[in-house]
Amino acid sequence: MSQDDAVAVLRNVNLSLGKTPTLRDLTLSIPRGAIYGFLGPNGAGKTTTIRVMLGLLRAASGEVRVLGQRIPQEAPRALARIGYVPERPHIYSMLTVAESMRYHAAFYPTWDARWAEELRTTFELDNNRTVARLSKGETGKLLMLLALAQRPELLVLDEPTDGLDPIVRRDVLSAVLDYVSQEGATVFISSHLIHELERICDWVGVMESGRLIAEMPMQSFREGIKRLRIAGAPAAFAQAPFVVLARSSPSVGGGAEEWLVRGWQPPMKHWVEGVGAELRDVIDLDLEESFVELLRSARTGGH
Repeated sequence: MSQDDAVAVLRNVNLSLGKTPTLRDLTLSIPRGAIYGFLGPNGAGKTTTIRVMLGLLRAASGEVRVLGQRIPQEAPRALARIGYVPERPHIYSMLTVAESMRYHAAFYPTWDARWAEELRTTFELDNNRTVARLSKGETGKLLMLLALAQRPELLVLDEPTDGLDPIVRRDVLSAVLDYVSQEGATVFISSHLIHELERICDWVGVMESGRLIAEMPMQSFREGIKRLRIAGAPAAFAQAPFVVLARSSPSVGGGAEEWLVRGWQPPMKHWVEGVGAELRDVIDLDLEESFVELLRSARTGGH
């Protein structure tokens, strides 16, 4: 992907918080118009990456550009075009819903008051209720309203549905999808709800220990990681046309190994036969299984 095709690019970014490296040589690109799912276990560096993208943290080294602006030097220009829902609420608890909307609108010339009111009605938020008296679900809806009503080019969501019940999650994500379909905006969404991302995202990146260990279209991620059952495989072989993430011992009595591979395509069956082995089965993995296996491979020194 060229830089012109990306709304945000991080290149060789390093950052340490205290004595611990938090981001390590991180290179990441968010395609224009994509809904990019950002996956990783707690502590992997997802929130830190978002803060670096928004200029809230300064990288020790590397390059960060968002919406064509250098970050953090030109962060204000970029932030005027970004809607952000942080991991923790950032709105004043003593303000009412209506006051929160007016306060937020003052910072954004692109604020769409009519649509904000439509969202408030859809989300069933009481204009006169203070933020302190909102439930967690209502707070999540208000945060999404504030981010969407400014009509952003890039929507950055850090665990936006964490702790919300399924009905509220559906309402919040429906609003995001409606906006993307109307405006062609780009969404960068960090979440641990893997099946939720599988339904809405068309691009995925996986973080582990401050490193990006995978980045690809969702379709490639979903279809390209397989578990193969292979009999008669030699202990060593020439370079495979796919990446072998893990290789097990033969199963008892069956004489077949299980290989976890990335980049599998059906014609590669001929390569397996060419090394004198027999491909007995190709097993599909769902997104969560693929995610877990990628993390396991990264932690054990795999590819």
